[in-house]
Amino acid sequence: MKIIAAISLALSLLVAPALAQEPDLIFKKSTVWKFLSPDHKLATYAIDDPIVKGVACHFTVPEKGGFSGLIGVAEEVSDISLACRQVGPVEFTEKFEQGDEMYRESRSLFFKKMRIVRGCDAKRNTLVYLVYSDKLVEGSPKNSTSTVPIMPWGDQPAQKCADHLED
Repeated sequence: MKIIAAISLALSLLVAPALAQEPDLIFKKSTVWKFLSPDHKLATYAIDDPIVKGVACHFTVPEKGGFSGLIGVAEEVSDISLACRQVGPVEFTEKFEQGDEMYRESRSLFFKKMRIVRGCDAKRNTLVYLVYSDKLVEGSPKNSTSTVPIMPWGDQPAQKCADHLED
């Protein structure tokens, strides 16, 4: 019984997102019709940067239908698009390192994860977001990048991302 509990705990840790925040589903669009099972879809989500208030990202991921998608064992493809924008005054809640992970989501039962990481282009005072998927065995070269120039908002001056990088 202890072995089953340990395996269940290990599996839940493998498929859980890196951060407690779950993205908001904006909409899904069917791309391939499937008979007697769910269609293949594109799903668009929104997520707020957990340590940079005033920045939100939208990403679109393919979701496999069919019977393997229905029961949750389909390995999702690595095609992910990303767009991030300043949606309010930018406020950093803590320091971060270049390439820190902002969000992680499992894209298969064990072997593939989608990751959104953040960096700072100090010269241009711009946040840089990169989405990619990694595979345990061979990785994935597919990726997408989005940038957010930090601008003043209302009467608040623009913060400098370089001031919030860890040394």
